[in-house]
Amino acid sequence: MSGVWLWVWRIIRITLLSLIAILFLQRSVLEPGDQTERVRAFTRQIEFDYINWTLDALHGKLGQIGLGSADYLAPDHQSQIVLDYIDLVEQIFQYESYLDEYYTNPEITDPEAASQPLREDIGRLYAQRDHLAPLAESIFQNQLTTIAAELGLTLGGQTIPPALYHVTPLPLALIVSPRDVIRQDANISIQPGMTTDQRSILESEVDQALNVSSLVTNVGGVGMYPTMVIQTTHINWLAEVVAHEWTHNFLTPRPLGASYMKNAELRIINETTANIAGKEIGAALIERYYPEFVPPPPLPVAESSNDPIPEPEPPAFDYRAEMHETRLNADQMLAEGKIAEAEIYMEARRQIFLENGYRIRKLNQAYFAFHGAYADQPGGAAGVSEEPVGAAVRALRAQSPSLAAFVKRISWIWSFEQLQAAVDTNS
Repeated sequence: MSGVWLWVWRIIRITLLSLIAILFLQRSVLEPGDQTERVRAFTRQIEFDYINWTLDALHGKLGQIGLGSADYLAPDHQSQIVLDYIDLVEQIFQYESYLDEYYTNPEITDPEAASQPLREDIGRLYAQRDHLAPLAESIFQNQLTTIAAELGLTLGGQTIPPALYHVTPLPLALIVSPRDVIRQDANISIQPGMTTDQRSILESEVDQALNVSSLVTNVGGVGMYPTMVIQTTHINWLAEVVAHEWTHNFLTPRPLGASYMKNAELRIINETTANIAGKEIGAALIERYYPEFVPPPPLPVAESSNDPIPEPEPPAFDYRAEMHETRLNADQMLAEGKIAEAEIYMEARRQIFLENGYRIRKLNQAYFAFHGAYADQPGGAAGVSEEPVGAAVRALRAQSPSLAAFVKRISWIWSFEQLQAAVDTNS
């Protein structure tokens, strides 16, 4: 097959897979049910347009695949391009913070005129970023594909679906939970760019009209196709999130992914699986292509009482332990019907987190309903309802001989009972 026909076939294959993915993923954008429709009365005019975003992103991706520019670069040069892109994003963040100072400094009477040279510099940086981003993304996609192949997660060396992601401003998520129990009843994607006061106004409107607990929160990625990833200056985090979202793409056409919205347990299984796979794939990618960014190993453990190596001191404020305690106490209060007391308690705990450097804007039932689904580590925001599910996913990973064996096995599970049976069989 000639080079031209090869990339034409790749484009056709990716387009077909993309259409299939859109059908699956559009189904999961909004949860079914009367509660969601009631919430949408407040969001219809500001909901995120996934279809147009996907078509635009695919158009750019197919053009980049047709050029195949990344394939002609040496591996070291490819990694350097990605790092150059990261550095460019960091420079943009710095310049944008400088620009904010012009508009917050009361001594500057005409911030627009005073910041004109800086805004021109930022414009040039934006142009450089937009020019470099497609190539950097193509390189990172290829690197992820190579790692996935080495881990046994591909078919004929190709990820299914192909690993495609795009750095973009992400939609916000409006999470809605009942007040008397922590449970995600709605997750609606709304347009990015809402200010803090606009978020609070929307939350108050929904809460007062429907007697619920709501939260407008940021997300780090969305499992559309191509997947959506927020702009970042941390390459380790980028690798983990890109791998996490690709794992969702891997699961989508399989029973586990197709059952994502069936119930809370399956959502936890999906998100915990994607977290586990994202961290392992991301770490392998960094080790292979960006070894200078591999985190240092943990301190060695003392082998005997005579060993002079000191054990590390526990953190002064253990975030995961404190958050888990908060969740358990809130669950208990709600179970006893003490709704107002639980809400007062969660706000008091938020103040404690704030005093210890954790800037949580709102800590309520909706917060825990959203964050509790990510149960790849014990504790944290997971409560008594989520922790057994997360523990079962972690147990199956521990019992599996490889990441590929784990992901392939769990991808064919579509109930918590099946997961428990798989763990019991392997134990």
